Amino acid sequence: MNRDHAKRALDFLADMIRFKSYSGTPGEGELARFVVEQMQRLGLEAFTQEVEPGRMNAIGIWRGTGGGKSLLFNGHLDTNPVTEGWTVDPWGGVYDDRFVYGIGVSNMKAGDAASFCAVERLIERGVRLRGDVVLTYVVGELQGGIGTIKAIDSGVRADYFINGEPTDLAGLTLHAGAFNWMIELTGITRHVSKREEAVDAIAAATRLIPRINALAFSAAANPDHASVNRAHVGVVHGALSRELHEWRPPQVADFARLVGTARYAPSQSEASVLADFRRLLDEVERETPGLRATVARSALGNRPVMLPFEVPRDARIVEVVRKAYRAVRGAEQPLGPVPPYCFYGTDAAHLLHRAHMEGVVCGPGGRYNTMPDERVDVADYLDMVEIYMLAIQEICR
Repeated sequence: MNRDHAKRALDFLADMIRFKSYSGTPGEGELARFVVEQMQRLGLEAFTQEVEPGRMNAIGIWRGTGGGKSLLFNGHLDTNPVTEGWTVDPWGGVYDDRFVYGIGVSNMKAGDAASFCAVERLIERGVRLRGDVVLTYVVGELQGGIGTIKAIDSGVRADYFINGEPTDLAGLTLHAGAFNWMIELTGITRHVSKREEAVDAIAAATRLIPRINALAFSAAANPDHASVNRAHVGVVHGALSRELHEWRPPQVADFARLVGTARYAPSQSEASVLADFRRLLDEVERETPGLRATVARSALGNRPVMLPFEVPRDARIVEVVRKAYRAVRGAEQPLGPVPPYCFYGTDAAHLLHRAHMEGVVCGPGGRYNTMPDERVDVADYLDMVEIYMLAIQEICR
């Protein structure tokens, strides 16, 4: 990519970063409208699509001449909040020779901008395709994928898709399904003077946490499936009774609540994972007489379920992206359930299970994701544009 094209691609990404597009805020809608305007500037059929009041997807279609396969790009516009510790303006659109900085640049405005710039470059070259290219820039991925589900339910489809979530350009062919769970431990309280007679729920929780974090789920069909298994405790609260009274520390805590997340493979299920948790809790109850433990799925509002995603490594879209990667980088693309990306939940699962489309997850960013001074390597971003260009021409030619 020449210097002028690289600068234009970087400037477009910087423009996207400058929109404060937190989930469910006005900036999210402002960014969607901006992206629609830019797609219309290229001559695409482009429109906003209301997902919830005040929240909208940005959809664009580059029509082909007919008779070719179609390719859909998918990415979300909403971002995580800014944390402490930043040394650059999170919304400044700052970049230098090595990195582009900004909240959401890795997750996942760089992926969004790369697909837009790939289409822009092909149009400027005068390329004519037989198949359509569909650009779907959605909201609400951080709420379980409500934007992508809206697009699917409205009939947006293609023969193949590329989801641009950050994988540092690896071809992610398998990622876990995700759900949150809650464990409650009930013990027996006594005054500290009679602690030997008590069953301490907090002490039981501290013994349980490392065992949960090390838990291996059953029924994985193969080593790839086993590799995406993970349980994690994210919240712990213990005190007196399930009302969690904290004003009486001289009494042994008789209640503790643990909330966490689980990642599981296509050959497993939420039910099988919860059964594995139940077996572990049975062991803990036997080891701690008087302790009672329960486990259940923990729902956060009315979020859609994030299912596992898997596509064969020899699928056409995987081979096309792999070939493009080799052409641009002169090396073989990392492929499969590549960690840490295989522990993501993405909208690729909705495109697979709801729209029955074949696709792959491949995008710039990842190694500096969800951290202060979030950033993406300039070289990775520009290479992604080139890879997407080649993939479009191969699929839609």
